[in-house]
Amino acid sequence: MSEWYYADAAQQRHGPMPAEQLQQRFQRGEVGLTTLVWRDGLSQWRPLADVVDELGLTQAPAASAADAAAAAPHVPDAQAVPSAWTTPDAAAAAHSPYAAPTATLGEEARFVGGGEVVQAGFWKRTAAYLIDGMLVGIVSQMIQLVIMLGFFGFSGLGGGRTPDFSTASGILILVLVYLLPMAMSALYFGLFHASTKQATLGKMAIGIKVVRTDGSRISVGRGIGRYFGFLLSSLTLFIGFLMAAFTERKQALHDMLCDTLVVDKWAYTDHPEWQQHKLGTVTVVILSLFGVLMVGILLLVILAIGMAASGSWH
Repeated sequence: MSEWYYADAAQQRHGPMPAEQLQQRFQRGEVGLTTLVWRDGLSQWRPLADVVDELGLTQAPAASAADAAAAAPHVPDAQAVPSAWTTPDAAAAAHSPYAAPTATLGEEARFVGGGEVVQAGFWKRTAAYLIDGMLVGIVSQMIQLVIMLGFFGFSGLGGGRTPDFSTASGILILVLVYLLPMAMSALYFGLFHASTKQATLGKMAIGIKVVRTDGSRISVGRGIGRYFGFLLSSLTLFIGFLMAAFTERKQALHDMLCDTLVVDKWAYTDHPEWQQHKLGTVTVVILSLFGVLMVGILLLVILAIGMAASGSWH
């Protein structure tokens, strides 16, 4: 279900909120038919009167406080308008809450609300994770190997002695070997998702990115938290991942926990028309290679079972 925003007479934006909450505020007179509202998919802010049918508003208060406030003249205060609302189209719009939410992210990317948003489906996300998993896995294995070789050398393994993992140094090495890859993965996903590209190397290759549900960029803290939510999704027998194939906005469990979406890299930019609905060449190639690998492994397992059953494997 869509999340809604509205702008009050003091030029303050409220939201996101579900449609039911906006309906309740309308019935209480906190918003009126002249109040400007916006949701994902609308190209610009519109009066509430234009979307009464969509919201199911059948009975309006006799005289809402919001309508009365909107009727009074108001001089905008340039300092009262958050920079996240500024639009690149005109200088006057920089002080108005009545444009779709936008924010400058830097020279490489700019958040522009409104317009069509292409959600990244299950298969695009899977292909991106296969790339990221391979990259992070290779680096993690190399670091673990260096740590273990260093410990073996320090323990005098070359002299014929077996390293003792019951000592304080041995326990510390084991902790590092197991926790370092997790810490490195958390930083990798957290930092890349919070960067101006809003994507890991895998997502960049596929052409998708991670955003908040309102289209804005996530913070490093939220990115790291999203990684641990990702681990939680893996503990649900991968049901948390499969949710991305069936939920309305293609959100996995960790997306719902962290208020994030995975969308096309051109969503919420100046060029939403450049978004791709198809899987794309890179996605197809990665998924095909992974499929061939899985079939090869399955055939080897079947061959091994057959040889063991026939007694020809001694």
